[in-house]
Amino acid sequence: MLCTYLDSPLGALLVSRDEEGITGLCLPSGKHRRDPDPRWERDDNAFADVRDQLAAYFAGERTEFDLLLHLVGTDFQLSAWAALRRIPYGQTRSYREQAEAIGAPNASRAVGAANGRNPISIVVPCHRVIGADGSLTGYGGGIEAKRWLLDHECDHATRGDASTNHLESAASRSQLTDIDVRPRFVPSGDDCPPAY
Repeated sequence: MLCTYLDSPLGALLVSRDEEGITGLCLPSGKHRRDPDPRWERDDNAFADVRDQLAAYFAGERTEFDLLLHLVGTDFQLSAWAALRRIPYGQTRSYREQAEAIGAPNASRAVGAANGRNPISIVVPCHRVIGADGSLTGYGGGIEAKRWLLDHECDHATRGDASTNHLESAASRSQLTDIDVRPRFVPSGDDCPPAY
């Protein structure tokens, strides 16, 4: 397993990968903060793809990631994480909506638990899932990091830095998937989702 630290507006992100893909992206704050496993080898040169894509995301120039991921989890977790990747940039879903999207409408709490075990923050955007009342609930990287990520996406989506055409194309693509991507909010002007 290889690892590195990448600078970000949220602090140094710990990223790990194996031969199959990215296995982890951890924020430096919150309850899921972690240190590298002593068996991991630090190789700062093995993460140019992640570094470039995250830099573009933080600059407001990238709305999707095109990275090979190696997610390991239960079938339910993998389903929940796949649904996270289909939530468009600059939009949010409730845990109930995510549960409905994976065909388990009564599994909101299980979806929340699966999201809490998501090993690849930001790229698998569990920060886009909020409480049914719009409140910012649990996030492994901490609520402040979740608020920052949502504000960042909303700001760039509404300013047009990140392609708002992406939001339209994501909605079009959703017709081919099992997730309902009707926007909880549609960025326009200064409209952003509430951050309670």
